[in-house]
Amino acid sequence: MVTFAQMTMAARLVRILKRLLLLLVVVAASLFGVRAYESQRGVPLQLWHTYVPHELTAAQIDKSDWVSWLAAEDATFREVRAEVVDKLDEASRTVSNRYFAGSPIYPGKFVHDWNRSYVLEPDGPAVGAVVLLHGLTDAPYSLRHVARLYRDHGFVAVGVRLPAHGTVPAALTDVEWEDWDAAARLAVREARRRAGPSVPLHIVGFSNGGALAVEYALEALDDDRLARPDRLILISPMIGITAFARFAGLAALPAMFPAFAKAAWLGILPEFNPFKYNSFPVNGARQSHRLTRTLQERLSATARDGRLQRMPPILTFQSVVDFTVSTRAVISSLYGLLPPNGSELVLFDLNRAAKISSGLLRSASETVLTRILPDPPRNYRTTVIANVTDDRQDVAERVTEAGATTQRTRPLGLAFPPGLFSLSHVALPFPTSDALYGLEPDEEESFGVNLGAIAPRGERGVLIVDLDALVRVSSNPFFPYVADRLVQGMANR
Repeated sequence: MVTFAQMTMAARLVRILKRLLLLLVVVAASLFGVRAYESQRGVPLQLWHTYVPHELTAAQIDKSDWVSWLAAEDATFREVRAEVVDKLDEASRTVSNRYFAGSPIYPGKFVHDWNRSYVLEPDGPAVGAVVLLHGLTDAPYSLRHVARLYRDHGFVAVGVRLPAHGTVPAALTDVEWEDWDAAARLAVREARRRAGPSVPLHIVGFSNGGALAVEYALEALDDDRLARPDRLILISPMIGITAFARFAGLAALPAMFPAFAKAAWLGILPEFNPFKYNSFPVNGARQSHRLTRTLQERLSATARDGRLQRMPPILTFQSVVDFTVSTRAVISSLYGLLPPNGSELVLFDLNRAAKISSGLLRSASETVLTRILPDPPRNYRTTVIANVTDDRQDVAERVTEAGATTQRTRPLGLAFPPGLFSLSHVALPFPTSDALYGLEPDEEESFGVNLGAIAPRGERGVLIVDLDALVRVSSNPFFPYVADRLVQGMANR
């Protein structure tokens, strides 16, 4: 029998729940309103933010071969030409717009458009095959130097354009990470077809492509139909990203109403880079989170049941400080789970001899290496590229072998350029001679602009882009070291 006291308590509980529900509705409505209001600020959406070209879905890609993939890709680029490039209004026809056919940075006028998928064949019989997976908002351009290195050492190099990339930023508003995963499988099938089943298979992944490379290797453990890679090379891999990405989808809710379409974007910027989007939609962050969450869950499950013992060796190049991905996640969520299988983590430390470091570096940055790297012994080889001493710009390789507790040091004959206080997420796969991103660009090749050597000085508010984008270093003074290590891996294939 229900007592009066129990009825009173139940009534109070109902009133409390109603108040909490009302409070949640008010908070949600307020956040919705703030986001809708904020989305209306800034520049308006352009054709490249609103027109979504047609792409193959994951199911269609899994049924495709390389020839049909290239045909579909060509159709997508023709569509972008017809619906975006040829329909620009007069205000958009500027030399700084990659979608203006008369601009020096328009990719369609280059000898080779590195926004598209490519295959590089060696001169003789293939001694191996490599698949190259680029990053989010990026294009196959980002790994072309690595691809050429592999080609020059006898490998067939297959660089696939991941769906929704290389065309218009709007394409990223209507893509799922499973589409990228299917493209990775397609590229592996083509690499195996061209090189044969008996030669080594490597997969190189940059940023988001690094997550896809690990995901493919894990899938291959469970599916005998998938060719297993013999080696993974990860460059600034996206094993973990900020917690904000988990809730990024909520930021796009106002975009359900056409008047607030800009809410579907986290950044709307001028498109002055011929091989990378500057604008970034909410869905890009959402798919990144979905991919990393799936990857971490699969890694943990595979480690628990002992199947990580069959993972191929992984060589990773990672800057200690990385604004885009979590270096801590690379160490804890990937390397912390690996068995002693010959894997290696190469970390590029800050330039502790940089004059700017005196009082200007955040204290958390100065101590990040000791905080995120566990004490030895470790199951993997650890290499830290750091200053020989804290007052010298030249660097040394500091190696701790797997299972060891002692460190050996070897000078590299390389040094931080003056004024460079660290590497960055985007810098690692590019030599300083890169025509687009290099600090000292090769003048024999031109893409209409060099973004890596710009050192702007002047008043704020004048440039069309935030200075942060220009200050961030975009090429790697230690790329010769990266190349040497890649060649070693090819020789040990």
